[in-house]
Amino acid sequence: MRIHHLNCGSVRTIEATYEGPRPAPAVNHCLLVETDAHGLVLIETGLGLGDVRDPAGTLGDGWVAMAQPTLDEAETAVRQIARLGYAPSDVRHIIVTHLDVDHSGGLPDFPDAHVHLLASELSAARAQSPSFRYRPAHWAHEPRWVPYGPESDEQWYGFTAFQAKGLPQEIKLIPLGGHTEGHTGVAVRNGERWLLHCGDAYYYHRELGARKEVHPVLDTVQTLSQVAPDLRLGTQARLRELIRDHGDQVEVFSAHDPWEFARYVDDGGPTARTGPFPGATGAY
Repeated sequence: MRIHHLNCGSVRTIEATYEGPRPAPAVNHCLLVETDAHGLVLIETGLGLGDVRDPAGTLGDGWVAMAQPTLDEAETAVRQIARLGYAPSDVRHIIVTHLDVDHSGGLPDFPDAHVHLLASELSAARAQSPSFRYRPAHWAHEPRWVPYGPESDEQWYGFTAFQAKGLPQEIKLIPLGGHTEGHTGVAVRNGERWLLHCGDAYYYHRELGARKEVHPVLDTVQTLSQVAPDLRLGTQARLRELIRDHGDQVEVFSAHDPWEFARYVDDGGPTARTGPFPGATGAY
């Protein structure tokens, strides 16, 4: 498998809390996985063409004012995938960590894809939309949902795991609760190591350090948007243990941290290198 790291939607610029990294726009970190037998797998979708063309109608005025998205059509997943030489129909599977507005915006651009997610997230989105969090325009095309849960006997480094249906063993859903009713991470085997896309389980790389340090802006966002505070903090504690005990086998990253995203991108553009990188266990 080949893995591309894509930023599918820059939003407001933030500063680091320590000397060194420059201020940078927060990102919507997505993965595009090229498989041998199952077509393209898109993990997260970021913002889509509909969001760029009608942000008030699809994203909502309140979210746009808060997030300050760039709204650049070139950043959408469908346009980046086209630059790699693929058609939207080549994306046969999508896995979303959850259905928040900035994670599901690209779903309409891939109407034929199977969309994998936790069943509890789909139920919550259906019950609570339209809202600041869930925007039904993103699934008005009636996606081919593939829900998981609530129970699984499979384990992955001590976490509950769901094997993604119709996909290789190297791709799994790893529930990481607290942010939404059905929030999940996504694990992808990359050679000898695993990548764990943690979605919004945490927002800033220093949150998972030995000395937890939150980002004032990002922490406000994650605190206001959490549905289960104790569960969210427990999830973060387990991720710290994962890094401590298995940092040589697993790389973790979140959806919006631009400095984490910068670990993977080439200097020349938004499509990233693949393979392990120095410092990729979060030890900054």
